Amino acid sequence: MSKKTPSLPPPLSLSIQGYGSDGEGVARLPDGMTCFVSGALKGEVCLVQLDKVGKTCAWGHVVKVESPSPTRREPDCPYYTFCGGCSLRHMSYQEELEFKRQKVQDCLARIGGCKLPVSVIYGSENTQRYRNKAQFPISGSAIGFYAARTHTVTDVEDCLLQPEACARLREALKTYMEDFHVPAYDERTGKGLLRHLYVRVDRAGESLCCLLVNGKSLPHEVELAQFLRAAEPGLVGLVLGVNEKKTNVILGDSYRTLWGQDYLMDSLRGLSFKLSVPSFYQVNAPQAEILYGLALDFAGLTGEETAVDLYCGAGTITLCLAQRVKRAIGVEIVPEAIRDAKENAHRNGLTNVEFFCGDAAQAAARFASEGVRPQVITLDPPRKGLAPEVIGSIAAMAPERVVYISCDPATLARDAKRFAEVGYFPEKAVAVDLFPRTSHVETILFLTKQHFLLTLE
Repeated sequence: MSKKTPSLPPPLSLSIQGYGSDGEGVARLPDGMTCFVSGALKGEVCLVQLDKVGKTCAWGHVVKVESPSPTRREPDCPYYTFCGGCSLRHMSYQEELEFKRQKVQDCLARIGGCKLPVSVIYGSENTQRYRNKAQFPISGSAIGFYAARTHTVTDVEDCLLQPEACARLREALKTYMEDFHVPAYDERTGKGLLRHLYVRVDRAGESLCCLLVNGKSLPHEVELAQFLRAAEPGLVGLVLGVNEKKTNVILGDSYRTLWGQDYLMDSLRGLSFKLSVPSFYQVNAPQAEILYGLALDFAGLTGEETAVDLYCGAGTITLCLAQRVKRAIGVEIVPEAIRDAKENAHRNGLTNVEFFCGDAAQAAARFASEGVRPQVITLDPPRKGLAPEVIGSIAAMAPERVVYISCDPATLARDAKRFAEVGYFPEKAVAVDLFPRTSHVETILFLTKQHFLLTLE
C-alpha cells in the first residue's frame, strides 16, 4: 500500500517584512517561524501557499498579492516564472539596488561582525543585454538555463540579459543538432555529446563561440561552422572544448579551434585585452570600469608601490595597477588566462608587470618566503571566497592595504572575520551592481593592517 503524500495547508495571508539573500520575501508564520516567499516584495500582504516546512523555517510562493508594494513591476520576460536566470524582474530597479546594498551590509554585520555602513551602491545604467558572456546548458532538445534550484533545462529562445547574438547562435546550433542527429549530453548517464553553448561578445559586437563537448570531436564540424557563421555575422571564431568528466564543471580541459580565431579582443579603462575561452573577465564591462576605478582609489596608490593581484584572470586589474605602481605581480591558476595576461601586458606596453601561473595560496606563500613585501594586495576570488591558508599567506607578506573584490557578500564577510584574526580590519565597503535583475552583487572591501598593542588593566 503506497504512502499518502501529506496534504499542504491552505494558503495563508502574510505580511512581508524584508528580503532573503536571493531576493525572496521574508515573513513570519502565525507560530513565529520564518517563511521565505518567492515572488513577494517587502511591505506587501500576500496570500502564500507553503511548499515546504522545515524544522527552523518554511518556504512558499505567492498565490495572490493582496496589498501590492508601489515598487512592484510586471515582469518583462516570458520565461521569468520558470527560468532560474533572473529573480528580481518583479521589482523596480531602485528597490533592487536598495535590497542589494542592504544585503551586503547585513552580511558584513551578521557573518563578519563588521558594523560597517555600506552607504553606496553603484547602479547600472543598462539593465538589459548587459552581459558579455553566456553559458547555456544543453539537455535533450532544450538549450537555455536551469530552472531555479533544479538541473532541469528551460528552453529559452532569447534572454534579455544576453546580447542578441546569443539567440541567433543558439537557434543555429539547435538546427545543426536536429539536422545531423547530434545528441545532447545526459548528466545522469554520462552519455551524449553537446554539454554547453558558450558565447562571449565584445563591445564592438564581435562574438566568440565555444561548444563544450563530451568527446574530442563533433560530427559534420565543417557544416556546423557554416550554420553558425550564417546565423551570426559578427562571429570571429568557433572553438571546441573537451570535457569528458562526469561533473557539473562547465569548461573543458583542452580546446581546439574549428574555425577562425580562438580569442576575442575587448577594451577596459583604456587598455586592450585578449580573451580566450577560459579567461576570467567581468561580464558587465561598463560596470567593471566603475568597479576597478573604485578599487584603485581605495588602494591609495602613489606610484612607488609593489602590488600583488591574486586571481588575476586575463590581467585586467593587474594591468590597471601597473599603470599606477612601481611593480605589479599577477597570479592565476588557469594557464590560458596567464598566457592572455602576458600578451595583454606586452600589447599595452607595460613592462613593470609579471605574471605567475599557480594556486593563489602557494603563490602567496612563495612570495612571503622570498621576502616579497607588497604595500598593496588586490584579490578577486571565485564565489567560494578564500581558503584560510591564502589569508595566512597574505598576512605573512604584511601588506599595508588589502582590496578585496567579491561577488558573494556571505563569503566576503566570512573572510573579513578571518582577516581580522590576523590583524586586518575593514575600513570601507561599497557595492557595485554588475548583475542587474539577478540577486548577485559585487562588493569592494578595503582592509588595512592595524598596528596596536594589547594592554592589561
